[in-house]
Formats: sequence, C-alpha cells, structure tokens
Amino acid sequence: MKPYWNEIQPIDSFFVKTNGVLHEFDQKIIDLLYQPLIGPISTSLYHTLWNKVERNRTWSEEWNHYHLMNFFDLNLEEIFQARLKLEGIGLLKTYIKSHESGRTFLYEIQPPLSAEDFFTDGMLNIYLYQKLGQSQFLKLKRFFTDQALDLNEYKEMTRSFQDVFSSLGQSVLADTDVQLASAADQNQEFMTRKGANPIQIDGTDFDFDLLFTGLSEIMIPRKAFTKSVREAISKLSYLYSVNAIDMKNIVLSSLSADQEIDIDELRKAARDWYQMEHENQLPQLVDRKQPVLHRTIETEPKTKEDQLVSYLETVSPRQFLIDLSDGGEPAISDLRVVEDVMFQQKLLPGVTNVLIHYVMLRTDMKLSKSYIAKIASHWSRKKIKTVREAMDLAKSEHRQYQEWASDKKTSTTKRNQPIRTEKLPDWFTEPEEQQEVVFNEEQEAKRRRLEAIQQKYRENGGEKGGADK
Repeated sequence: MKPYWNEIQPIDSFFVKTNGVLHEFDQKIIDLLYQPLIGPISTSLYHTLWNKVERNRTWSEEWNHYHLMNFFDLNLEEIFQARLKLEGIGLLKTYIKSHESGRTFLYEIQPPLSAEDFFTDGMLNIYLYQKLGQSQFLKLKRFFTDQALDLNEYKEMTRSFQDVFSSLGQSVLADTDVQLASAADQNQEFMTRKGANPIQIDGTDFDFDLLFTGLSEIMIPRKAFTKSVREAISKLSYLYSVNAIDMKNIVLSSLSADQEIDIDELRKAARDWYQMEHENQLPQLVDRKQPVLHRTIETEPKTKEDQLVSYLETVSPRQFLIDLSDGGEPAISDLRVVEDVMFQQKLLPGVTNVLIHYVMLRTDMKLSKSYIAKIASHWSRKKIKTVREAMDLAKSEHRQYQEWASDKKTSTTKRNQPIRTEKLPDWFTEPEEQQEVVFNEEQEAKRRRLEAIQQKYRENGGEKGGADK
C-alpha cells in the first residue's frame, strides 16, 4: 500500500456530503456503539465532517486538510488513519477528483446502523462485547431498548385514507403538469433518509469450492447457499478464523428441516465452535494481524531479514506463540499479557510480534508482564507502527532495555542450573553483545523453537512458515 503522503496532502481540498439526512439519534449510536471500536479521534472526525454540512443541506463548503490538522491539532497521518477507520467500518465513503490545480476529495458520510442492526450484526456486536465486557455491553443494550407493548390486547380502529378523504377525480390525478412539477430537477435530488450500509467482508478469501467438495448436493442443495448465506459464511470465517473444512460441520449443524441454512443457527454454531476451540473465549485482539497499511514488505522478500519481517507482518501474535510451541495452544497467562499490551498501549499486531521476539530472547523465555509492559509503553509513546520501526528502536534502546531487565531479575536466576550465553535476535546489528541467562529444559526447548523460526529465514528460498495461517 502507498505511504499516506502519496494518497493525501495538506493542501488537498475536500467537500463533505451526507448520504441522506442524519438524525440526532444517530449521534448516540456513533458515540456509544461505534466509538469503542474506532476510538475518539475517528469519532470526532465523523462529527466534525457532519457539522461541516449546514442544517437541512446535504453539501458543505470547500475546505482543505490544513484546516483539519489545525482544528484537531494532529498531523496528517493521524487524520488519515482516523479516516481509514471510518471507511472500514462503513461510516464514510471517499472519492477523489484530480484537476489542474491539484486534487479534491469528496467525503460522503454514511448513516450508522440502527441499534437493532448493530446488536444483530454478527460481527460488530461481538467485537463490542469483547471490548467492553458483558456488564457494560448489557447496559448499552438496555439503553437502546424499551418495553415492548403487546398490541394483541388492543383492537385497531385506524381509518384508511379513502375513509377520510374523497377522490379528486381521474382528470386531476392524470394532470401532466403536476407530475412534472413533482419530479426533482436535473442534477438535483431529494433530501431523504438513506439506509445504512452493513459491514461487507470480501468472500474471495474463503474457499467455497473446498467447502462444496466436502458437502455433496445430497447433504445440502446448492440453492441453499443464497447470497445472504454466502455473506454470513464469509463474515463468520473472517471473525472466527474458520477454514473451509471446519466450516462444513458448522453449516451442517445449521441446516433446517426444509433443507435451508438458518443464518441465526449458523452464527450460533460458529460461536460455539470458536468457544470450544479457545476455552470458552470470544475472538481476542491477539488473533489480529498487522494492518496492510503498516506493512513494509510488498514484494517477494529477498534477504533473510525481509523474510523475517514479512513473517512478523503477516502472522497474528497468538499464532506466533503457537508456532513457538510447535502447534500447541499458548498459556492463557501469556495471551493475557500480550492482549493487555495491545489493548492498553495500542500496539499493532506486527509490532507486538517484534516485542515478543525481543523479550523472549532477552529473558528466560518467559513473558514477564512488567518487563514487556515497560517496553511496550515506550514504543507506544514513540508511536511505533511498523515492524521495521520496532526493530530499529529495539536496537537503539537495547542498553536501556538491558538495564530494565536487570532490575527485574529474581532469585530464580540463581538456581543451580547450567548457564549458557544467549545471543540477540538475528535482526540486531551487534551480535557480539551477549547476556547470561539461565534456562531449564522446558525453556531451552522453547528457545530452540524460536531459533528454528528464525532459521527458516536464513535459508535460501525460505518459506513464510506460519505467515498464512
């Protein structure tokens, strides 16, 4: 992906358009349901663009991006990142027009989902639940619901139109002048409420052919895989990291007596499968991968360092820990340490992988919560976004991190065990620096697995290993 400065410049102008009329209640949905997922800067950007459009209008005046930078007191990259979050979650569409004097952007604000659509989305509601926890999630749901009235206890007495009004006559109803006067003029449109766009997951990443190979027509007729069912399968596959083979049983369990796939049952089966596979947990931050925007390897990696960078950019922290354990599930305590770092310090997945890599080779192969949190806090303040930036900072601040590690040493390092000299990660430029670290047999095995991962990227034509997992 292009660097942000190739996509946008401060001098570039922009207009804002609303996709229909936005209501006051939309603001509550944005602030209470979307904000926990996109953060305060993206939320503020949405409201600011909305306020550029005058009341009872759908278009704004022309502005430039210098104005947004001054208004938010942020640099252009931070504004660009906030914009991408709005685009990704379906709250903004961006268009661009090039002309002799430069470029003009059109930002079309999209209405949010209704509260009902959000809580039944099947993906956004799960991410919100995971972010806020059950108590806060249920409190928000109560805020957006009210007591239902049983209309069966009442008898409707509403009059119809023809009961109240008399006909105007055929000649008046067919009046051509009235029809022409009622139509919108050329290049004009009526201001109206437009429907919100649900999150769309590109289904190209899911192998439907493999799914159908395991499901004969006798099991499930192909007509059962309607457009909405395919979209649900793609979304659930993305959300729960379900491959086509595991999805087969999930689909079979959601089949109704009429040989139709019940989408609600499909969601429930996928959730049950995930929780059974991951000890009753919902999707975690540690399952995420480095955003494409912050990846630096776009072509086939040539050097061993490029191959390692590519691996760290395309594997989730959880999968990285699994690779270290030869396919075994990482300890819950390790996952919690990593997720705390990602959530509290806002570190991206690729940067977190570098942190895990560095810490494990600098300590006794344990993810010390205090030590990893201290380095993570430093990287967060430095606004580290890419794998290479994390590697470079680890190199430049290595001596400082050594002192922090020394402060955290405990009496366990004084046990009567063989002492070996541990090298720095391969991506360090100072391999002569070494550290005395005590390893027991289990820790030594884990260290060897970590070195084995690096070895993949020292060999010519090395494969990406767990990158595609």
